[in-house]
Amino acid sequence: MPNNLPLFNLNEYITDSEALIAGVDEVGRGCLFGQVVAGAVILPVKSINQLTEIGVKDSKKLTAKKRADLVSQIQEIVFDWQVTEIDNKMIDQINIFQASLLAMSQAINQLKCTPILCLIDGKFSLPNLEYPQLNLVKGDLRSPVIASASILAKVWRDQKIVEYAEKFPEYDLANNKGYPTKKHLEAIKKYGVTPFHRLSFKPCNLVK
Repeated sequence: MPNNLPLFNLNEYITDSEALIAGVDEVGRGCLFGQVVAGAVILPVKSINQLTEIGVKDSKKLTAKKRADLVSQIQEIVFDWQVTEIDNKMIDQINIFQASLLAMSQAINQLKCTPILCLIDGKFSLPNLEYPQLNLVKGDLRSPVIASASILAKVWRDQKIVEYAEKFPEYDLANNKGYPTKKHLEAIKKYGVTPFHRLSFKPCNLVK
């Protein structure tokens, strides 16, 4: 476990196996192109082990195919799930940090069930959240609840970016998913930016 962070032991906080726990994570924060997307799930404590049993773990440690295969399985286990997105225009207005927090808050607030506790990936608390929340640094590594939310968000966003790639083939989006790879940066220099690039990000705002 990186940084010697232990797996999160929910039993230290919640003893009721029927209690509903929510988890949330965001993806796309470091991209130059497209939206930042948050996923949230809610399920009873007693069902969390089922996520581990089907292979849920940090989405970055899974292949694209495995992530896609897990989506329907996760959706069958959880009571509810939501995916929300903040587009590049709003990111440019309020900055990526605030946009990430906003996306996660919206995802949890749209859940149709009420959690007794929300597990938040990262060290920053979410604003405008009525429910108790607990921050977990490297939460997608430490909690299958957060990891499952991350998988839903990752698959959702990747599918969106692949659709954009058909409209803007010059930027190699199908492969880089909007992240600043060499090909992506070279395309920005050669072709400029699209309406979906984040102009508040340095490689984009340097383009005239």
